[in-house]
Amino acid sequence: MTTIGIILGSTRPGRVGPQIGEWVEKAARARTDAEFEVVDIAAYALPLFDEPRSPRMGQYEHEHTRAWAARIDSLDGFVFVTPEYNRSIPAALKNAIDFVYGEWNNKAAGFIGYGSNVGGARAVDHLRHIAGGVQLVAVHTQLHLSLGTDFESYTTFAPAARHETALRQLLDEVVALSEALAPMRRPRQD
Repeated sequence: MTTIGIILGSTRPGRVGPQIGEWVEKAARARTDAEFEVVDIAAYALPLFDEPRSPRMGQYEHEHTRAWAARIDSLDGFVFVTPEYNRSIPAALKNAIDFVYGEWNNKAAGFIGYGSNVGGARAVDHLRHIAGGVQLVAVHTQLHLSLGTDFESYTTFAPAARHETALRQLLDEVVALSEALAPMRRPRQD
């Protein structure tokens, strides 16, 4: 069965991303066409990129890289949940993406941004470009959540009802594209 990772893109203490990830996972549980798993990059404690060779070689020296590579390799597609930090994505998310290469290739990616001004739109725009660099294929639908209107007191996630429809569409697209790309992916290193 197709397995989609819900990538939490912030490692900051007090972050609200896990609430969004839980919302996505709850909506995804109603589906029968794929499995969904939250992947919290904070749980991997990746240091600033420290591999001596290019990730394109797939020859990882460090155990933390091998664990991260195995996790990403085990997934068929992704829904990225990212805040907007200074008009882009968090450094921790960029670092996590940069650690591996082939494990991302030919997989679908959907994006959910959140932030104060434009609901993470600039972060999602940057993330789309970064995703293309590791041969992820972006779906069309994306969500933008406002800390001012989709959160109570900027801390408790309470999304507007209109986001439910967009989330279902995003998940539909990620699952369909993940399945369509499956023949292009390299065999897993099991």
